[in-house]
Amino acid sequence: MRMSFRVNPVCLWVNIYFCKTVVTIEGHKVTRNVIQNDSLERIASEVIGCPLCKLSRTRKNAVPGQGQVSAKIMFIGEAPGKNEDLKGKPFVGAAGRILDQAMEKAGIDRSMVFITNVVKCRPPSNRIPDEDERIACRPYLQRQISLISPKIICILGNTAYSSILGGKSITASRGKIVKKDSQRYFLTVHPAAAIYNRGLRSVFEKDLFKLSDEIKRIENAQQGDSLLSYTKKS
Repeated sequence: MRMSFRVNPVCLWVNIYFCKTVVTIEGHKVTRNVIQNDSLERIASEVIGCPLCKLSRTRKNAVPGQGQVSAKIMFIGEAPGKNEDLKGKPFVGAAGRILDQAMEKAGIDRSMVFITNVVKCRPPSNRIPDEDERIACRPYLQRQISLISPKIICILGNTAYSSILGGKSITASRGKIVKKDSQRYFLTVHPAAAIYNRGLRSVFEKDLFKLSDEIKRIENAQQGDSLLSYTKKS
């Protein structure tokens, strides 16, 4: 007798590769992805060939993210847009220019950051990513966060806020710093929102100045702790 069964490709892929570490996302405890000898390059290669959701059938190029593993700040947005889909790089369109200019004004060097999205492929017509699409991409994002271990994660917009922290209104929460599971998060609007609402551009720039100040504060505190520890040992 011939038997057949269906296997959820996301579950199968996660079970083959991942070891357990528990984190909380969207109010639920989930396993964090830990892979021996993992790297950003390995994740990028997997993302580029990923078949795990329907976006793989409509994308031109997957967009894993851009930056160094030593990045102090990790920016996480919603999903690639048209320009990102064409070039395979994050934030290279109008929203990317707003982000670059705001970072420059705030004194945040591009070498300090890693930029990515909740979903690695462009949804058709730039619609909000479906829940199954976010779930399929979640292991990639978790691995990137684990590898980079940023001093702070900057959440850009409602989709990233709801997907990562279970939040509801980025407008009501923007400018705030949230600490969850030993990770700091900074909340702000998505730079794309400033394309259509010019008043948000100054809001976004003001938030990035605050983000820059927070990074300096964290680093000064860490330097102070290291000096204190050295003095005690001496």
